[in-house]
Amino acid sequence: MTVLNEDVPIGTPPPPAGPTVVGPAGETARAADREARGRRRGKNQRFPRADRLAPYVLVAPAVLIIAGLRLYPLALGVNFSFTGDGDRNGQNVGLDNYAALFDDPLFRESMGNVGLLVLLLPVAVAVPGALATFVYLRVPGHRVYRSVYFFPAVLSPVIIGAIFNLLLAFDGPANTVLGTVGLGPVDWLGDPDVAMFAVVGVHIWATFGMGLVVFLAGFATLDTSLIDAARVDGASLPLVVRHVIVPGLARTIQFVVVTTMIGMLTSMFGLLYVMTGGGPEGSTYLPEYYIWFQQGQMSRPALASAASTVLFAVMLVVGMLQLAILRRSGRED
Repeated sequence: MTVLNEDVPIGTPPPPAGPTVVGPAGETARAADREARGRRRGKNQRFPRADRLAPYVLVAPAVLIIAGLRLYPLALGVNFSFTGDGDRNGQNVGLDNYAALFDDPLFRESMGNVGLLVLLLPVAVAVPGALATFVYLRVPGHRVYRSVYFFPAVLSPVIIGAIFNLLLAFDGPANTVLGTVGLGPVDWLGDPDVAMFAVVGVHIWATFGMGLVVFLAGFATLDTSLIDAARVDGASLPLVVRHVIVPGLARTIQFVVVTTMIGMLTSMFGLLYVMTGGGPEGSTYLPEYYIWFQQGQMSRPALASAASTVLFAVMLVVGMLQLAILRRSGRED
């Protein structure tokens, strides 16, 4: 007479043939097998289909908001960039707006300034990184420094621009200090060769507090025993920074590089508007300022949409580089 095993569901294929274990060892093996099946059935009962769908339901509102308020307007803007302005309003003009963009000296100047921002990016990252290192190493007064360093980040760009308009005026305090050391005055905001560097310097001063906070968060994950070991071995501060701190903060540095670059491309409008108005001679134009000028001053929304699409493409490349860097870092880890 065949006895059915109630622990095995109907339709389960029979186990492979093999030697049968009898005695206490066999009973132990069969008890373990039954316990494992029970755990699997309990797991399936604890996580029914509704629970498995719960994460998607929770994420759905955010996805819908992003799709409705970000992706859909972006698609409309890209589509609008292929239409005309003025007498050709609403007509499909193909790539004429993009051709007009790259024929415009102001737009070419703004894209050239993007290249300048890339060259100045290491300075914008090194400043908060160096200051975070001083705070982490607890130099005298580090608690006060932590508060003072972050203070510019809470000021409005309009206020910052107005302050530095006074400081960098031709007869302002900056040139007065230069005069005391025997240097001639500099037209910080009126010289086309200097103005963009001055505005970028003010932007770095105004925003490095955010990078400082990120670096300090990265320092919290750093293995302090490595720094202590380097000090015991007699390593100087530059060697500790180069061979211990920088490798340990590799991912933090990558994140700050990408976010700082994005901020320089999209967050300088306020300073440009207050400090230079895009001048002198268009030397401080950036794509975001060019977009505002075409839309708000020249009433050419289709051309502004084309410029926005180009700026989005630049931002997309930066984002793809970020993903590539993070994935490569993950593989190395």
